[in-house]
Amino acid sequence: MNESTQRAEDDDPAGDAAAPEPGSGILRVFGRQLKRFRVRAGVERAEFGARLGYSASTIAAYEQGRRVPPPRFIDQADELLDAGEVLKEMKEEVARAQYPAFFRDAAKLEAEAVELHVYATQVTPGLLQTEECARAVFGMWRPLVDEEIIEQRIAARLARQEIFSRRPHPHMSFVIEEAAIHKRLGGSQVWRGQLEHILLISQSRNVEIQVMPLDREEHAGLAGPFTLMELKDGRRIAYAEVQSDSRLHTERGKVRELEATYGSLRAQALTPWESQALIEKLLGDQ
Repeated sequence: MNESTQRAEDDDPAGDAAAPEPGSGILRVFGRQLKRFRVRAGVERAEFGARLGYSASTIAAYEQGRRVPPPRFIDQADELLDAGEVLKEMKEEVARAQYPAFFRDAAKLEAEAVELHVYATQVTPGLLQTEECARAVFGMWRPLVDEEIIEQRIAARLARQEIFSRRPHPHMSFVIEEAAIHKRLGGSQVWRGQLEHILLISQSRNVEIQVMPLDREEHAGLAGPFTLMELKDGRRIAYAEVQSDSRLHTERGKVRELEATYGSLRAQALTPWESQALIEKLLGDQ
């Protein structure tokens, strides 16, 4: 493929239609820099991709800002093209572009948290989802999103789960509405795999998972789901999201209110052991 053909691809208006979403300008900046270094090195897309194990069309998608390149690719490309770590310096911001715009700041804070507490109402929290469950969730997203974006979002969700293997281990707890664990998103097999995964994660010493049963007569969480985070520097932050509209709360008064709410939720929910027993019963009844 020659450079004139590549320029025609870059100017193709259909390319922008597949862009992740407005606000992911870092992908376009990275892509322009990647192409600049590749052209400077005198390497065509097909040859460049072959050296790194990618197709020419994938390299084109990276250069046009239509796909999120993985960190390993960025490291390899920087070294192969002798980019002087210009590409590597953008790696963190490029990684954040995997997430929907409304979640990017929260994702960065979540990765730095030493404590994380999640109250979930509609579906199993993303941090606990299997790949199959995540695929079902994103496939049901409305408005519909492109398959390529679904794959990016799945990869990003699974990457977030590296928090479970991080050292030192952060302390994490989850309160999940019973209705959420009854939803068979993706079908019965996916549902069973999801419940088994929750049980597996619940065995971790730094993770406590509780279910809020349907028959509770008192419930402190009627205002909706939220996440509490404590960072290494002692800052406490709350994150709330509804219908892709999100907000990070840093003011101490609001965070304290949600901390009190979460404390009540944990007291009202089943204990971790009771929650495991409930999930095991659901699996055994099928």
